[in-house]
Amino acid sequence: MSRHRLRHRAEPTVADLGASTCRYKDPRFAEVAVKVFPGEHHVTQLNNEMLVTILGSCVAACIRDPLAAVGGMNHFMLPGSGNSTHDPLSSGMRYGNVAMERLINDILVRGGRRERLEIKVFGGGNVLNMGSKIGHRNADFVEEYLAAEGLRIVAAHLRGILPRRVHYFPATGKVMLIELPRTEQRAVIENETRYKSRLESEPVTGSAELF
Repeated sequence: MSRHRLRHRAEPTVADLGASTCRYKDPRFAEVAVKVFPGEHHVTQLNNEMLVTILGSCVAACIRDPLAAVGGMNHFMLPGSGNSTHDPLSSGMRYGNVAMERLINDILVRGGRRERLEIKVFGGGNVLNMGSKIGHRNADFVEEYLAAEGLRIVAAHLRGILPRRVHYFPATGKVMLIELPRTEQRAVIENETRYKSRLESEPVTGSAELF
């Protein structure tokens, strides 16, 4: 993983958190950028896509199979639901166990192999003023989940107290990460607080076929 200070303001902005996944052309990188928002994941086999997300207490896993040339990113707010991933009540991408299952499975169905997966994980900062320390719980979860699955983490930037912006290039595995300045932290906190409140008020719907 390489960690760089970006000279120019990078997309997405913190005001974008909670929007729908969208693409835009980023001339600075000569790539098609895909924003991955909370509760989403994106998998690609294109060699010119860059996945971008902003993380406060949330965690994102960046996973690829370099031989199959497929990779992707997820973004989740809450650790495991405590239910089986085959239970419809655990099917929301809000939960880390479902987010990890879906990302890995979507890579495998596109030709990836578990033994070749290159895994990098980011986020889990304690940016929300909550006694439960949800950020560190998310970081603990993703480490424990991958260890239980026998999947090795090759790079990580977890915990701490600062939000992060992550740029991931699935074609090469390169990651560019920047910790956000204090001037942007308030907006990250406000967006994650609203997102968490929405999760608490909305029921989990739908089911997932995982394998």
